[in-house]
Amino acid sequence: MNVNERIKDQLENNSVVLYMKGTPDFPQCGFSGQTVQVLNACGAKYKAVNIFEDPELREALKIYSNWPTYPQLYVGGELVGGCDIVTDLYQKGELKTMLSAVGGVEA
Repeated sequence: MNVNERIKDQLENNSVVLYMKGTPDFPQCGFSGQTVQVLNACGAKYKAVNIFEDPELREALKIYSNWPTYPQLYVGGELVGGCDIVTDLYQKGELKTMLSAVGGVEA
């Protein structure tokens, strides 16, 4: 499976995916950490992918998404954006609605 197939597989098999620097328990940048906090505040169920563990994926995802920075949040297979966009959606009350629409919130 090539790297683009792996990305597609992750997005098709998980309703919410966060590509981040580090892990939810040990984020390795402030933006990734803030995005995890926002998702946790929404009660989100998500798959986190540490881009530091897969340099090939780290580079390929920038091209796949046409988004040069991390973290990158996908909901329902679609790129939502990075930390600023996710935080803004959360503050407006829209993020939880988006997550709920794809079954990405704890019951």
